[in-house]
Amino acid sequence: MFNMLNVNPAYAGSRGVSNLTALFRNQWSGMPGAPKTGNVSFDMPFANNSAMGLQMYTDRIGVQKTQGVKFNYAYRAQAGETGVLSMGLTMGLRNKRANYTDVTTFNPGDPSFSSNISSLNVEAGAGLFYSTDNFYIGASVPFLLKSNLSTNDPLDAGAKFLQAVKAKDLNVFLTSGFVVNLNEQLVLKPSLMLKRSGSAIQADVNSNLWINDIISFGVSYRTKESVIGMLEWQMTPQIRFGYSYDRSINNLRLYNSGSHEFMLRFEFGNKSEESSIPNYF
Repeated sequence: MFNMLNVNPAYAGSRGVSNLTALFRNQWSGMPGAPKTGNVSFDMPFANNSAMGLQMYTDRIGVQKTQGVKFNYAYRAQAGETGVLSMGLTMGLRNKRANYTDVTTFNPGDPSFSSNISSLNVEAGAGLFYSTDNFYIGASVPFLLKSNLSTNDPLDAGAKFLQAVKAKDLNVFLTSGFVVNLNEQLVLKPSLMLKRSGSAIQADVNSNLWINDIISFGVSYRTKESVIGMLEWQMTPQIRFGYSYDRSINNLRLYNSGSHEFMLRFEFGNKSEESSIPNYF
């Protein structure tokens, strides 16, 4: 919700100005080894209807840590009087490490936890993003490849150097939203995100209310997982702050006190007239 570039490379440059966005998520607070994720991204439009983006991220869960960098490119073409269709690609490198020697086992000396493992992999993804003054819809596949540039994991020793992910195993994101001007001060923005991972499908159903284009209050429901409250504050024309709080509705609610996510965005320069993305997307 705070930065669609994280799930769709075609979003790059859609805001019409250069953007620097930082995100931090502390998931399932109070649970030992719970996920902590940090992400910094930069994107900007440039000549010939193109845009580029750069992302760096780190993700830790338990004794496993993943770090990576991704480069995004998008080409944007006029589609109708007010619409813009963007086609995006992303490429990057991802390093995964599991410090199994840090695990306390019931049986000391368990050979499964006698050494740490790490791997270096290539990432590749693609996406489409269509937007008008008051509507957007997007589709993306963030992981198109399985790769094995280097690894010391015996379980991956036989993996091919580079291969495509099978269609049935692809992660697919579908996003859509629109804005409704209730009056001069209030704007309502309902939105939806569908995520498919293998045979599992999950939906985020969201609604945000913007007041005077300065502050937004939102609620969200993530199927079978959590309910979410959101806040966004346009502190200045160039600086936006966001915060969300997730509360589990499944059995995990017994073991954590909720998830916290923070966002800070800086926009450089003034929006171009060609930008079809309102302040609310």
